[in-house]
Amino acid sequence: MEIGNLSEEHRPLILVAEDDDSNFKLIKAIIGKKCEILWAKNGEEMINLFKENRDKTAAILMDIKMPVMNGLDATKIIREEDKELPIIMQTAYAFTADRESAMQAGASEVLVKPITLNALRTCLSKFLPQLQW
Repeated sequence: MEIGNLSEEHRPLILVAEDDDSNFKLIKAIIGKKCEILWAKNGEEMINLFKENRDKTAAILMDIKMPVMNGLDATKIIREEDKELPIIMQTAYAFTADRESAMQAGASEVLVKPITLNALRTCLSKFLPQLQW
């Protein structure tokens, strides 16, 4: 879809994988007015959400550490089916090795928690320039 054809009403779909309720609520508060959001509480749920919404999904926010299936494994599976979709991984660990693991799994970008309004909006705007905050 061309950016010039986007209506004022268009809200890109962002899939959010986050097992912590308060972290999800923070993300929703930061981007919820401009984006549609679907929530997965683990990597397995995210894979299912992705498969159900593949054609509508604009980006994925993926927590790395989750129960059932972690974000690294979920990202690898999603990358087998979609090489281009922006996947922004979130981690509570700021170590270089964690960032490298995320990038090797297929992350487009890595944000360190706690997620800030400015960091998340700036990152999403890089991948979805039609978003005007």
